[in-house]
Amino acid sequence: MQVKDNNRNRTAMVTMGVLCFVLQVALAPNVALGNGRINFALVYAACFALSVGGREGVICGFLAGLVFDLTTTGPVGLMSLLLTCMAYLVGLEERNRMVDGMADAMASFGISSLVVTVVYHLVMLLMGQAGSIADVLFLRTLPTFALTFVAFLPFAYFMTRASGGASRGSKGLGKHGGHYDTRGL
Repeated sequence: MQVKDNNRNRTAMVTMGVLCFVLQVALAPNVALGNGRINFALVYAACFALSVGGREGVICGFLAGLVFDLTTTGPVGLMSLLLTCMAYLVGLEERNRMVDGMADAMASFGISSLVVTVVYHLVMLLMGQAGSIADVLFLRTLPTFALTFVAFLPFAYFMTRASGGASRGSKGLGKHGGHYDTRGL
């Protein structure tokens, strides 16, 4: 049974938001692989879409995208739109998918992160910010995706541990055994 604790969600949302903002402003411009940079706004939006979902996840996605747009030279509103749509689609179930374990969270994040990164860089190509499609796909999209995915891992681990998903077995079983355990009778 999942209990919805709004105060804990808001506290975690604000704390992680401040941390991701600081990392986006201080660390992301200095860590590069090719022309790719870490997108901490995407990490933040995905963490809350996966753990909370619903309206709160969409709001976090929009605000994270707006902060990303205001701290980069890209058009204002593009990443906001992409992260809002991504948070809506990933958080559509409105349940804590981090409880299922890191494998499910990593798969969902990987697919959504790749789509958001490809669309963002293709739009930037159409606006004249990149030289060619090869530059967009191989020098911007793949390094950005790789760096962002690596940056997501500690956040996912923290969110999985905080939600209690790592203490349970792979099938959601308690720490005392399986479905047919009669020890508690």
